[in-house]
Amino acid sequence: MHTIANRQQAQAWNDWEGVHWAEHHERYNAMMEAFDGALFAAADIGTHDRVLDIGCGTGRTTCLAGRRARHGSVVGIDLSAPMLERARREAAAECLGNVTFEQGDAQVHPLPDRGFDVLISRGGVMFFADHVAAFTHLRRTLAPAGRLAFLCPQPAGPDSAYARATASLSPFLREASPASRGMGSLLDPARIRQVLTAGGFTDTEVAPYEAPMNFGADAGDAADFLFSMGPTRHNLRDVDPVTIARVRAEVRDALMEFTTEDGVRVPGAVWIVTARR
Repeated sequence: MHTIANRQQAQAWNDWEGVHWAEHHERYNAMMEAFDGALFAAADIGTHDRVLDIGCGTGRTTCLAGRRARHGSVVGIDLSAPMLERARREAAAECLGNVTFEQGDAQVHPLPDRGFDVLISRGGVMFFADHVAAFTHLRRTLAPAGRLAFLCPQPAGPDSAYARATASLSPFLREASPASRGMGSLLDPARIRQVLTAGGFTDTEVAPYEAPMNFGADAGDAADFLFSMGPTRHNLRDVDPVTIARVRAEVRDALMEFTTEDGVRVPGAVWIVTARR
C-alpha cells in the first residue's frame, strides 16, 4: 500500500476481523442489501460514469456499480487485503471487466485529479482518521459536475429494534472492537454537513432511510452470527462459556420477535447522504 493515515484501521481490517468479513461476506451483504437501492438511487450512476467505491470491502457495491456503469469504469478501494481478495474473486465470477480494486487508504491514496464522476460508499467513509482531510482529498478526484453518495448509520436509541433484540448482550459491549472504532463518527447530520462543507462539497443533503436488515434464516442462526461478529467476540473474549451460552440463548429468544417467513428481519436506519463537488 501507499501512505496510510489510519494505521490502526489498516491493522485491524487486515487482522481477524477483516478475515471474518471476507469469509462471511454473504452474511454481511445480506444485512446491508436492503439499503442498496436507496444508495444507488442517490448515486444515479450513468452507463458511462467513472465510479470510485470508498471502503469497498468485499466488493458487493463495487460490482453493483459496475453493472450500472457498464460502458464506464469502477474502482473499489479498501484497506483490507483479505476483503479485497474476496472482492476480486466476486468481480471475476460476475465477468465484470470494468471493475478493478486497489488496496489503500482513501484519505491519502494517490487518485487521479478529476478522475471520477461519482463517489459512493456503503459506510466506509465512517472510518477516516481525519474526515475533513479525507473529503478534501476525495473532492479533488471528482469531475467538475461530480457527485458523492454514501450511507452511514443513524443513532440507535435504547428503544430501537436492535437494542431490544440485543438487550441481554449490551451490558457486555463495553468497548469497540479494533475494526469497529469510528463507526459512530458520522451519526449526527450536523456533523456530516460540517465535514463535507469543510471538505469543499456543496448541496449536501442528509435523508433518513429505514429498511429491514437480514440477520439470518431463523433466530438461532441470527444469534450465532451476532456472536461471531467482531464487536461481540472482542467483548466476550474473557467471559466464561456458561455466561456466553446463557446470553446467546436470551438473544435468540429476543430475536423471535423479528422472525418472518423470509428469516430474521431487524429494522435498521441509516442516513443517505449526497453532495456535489
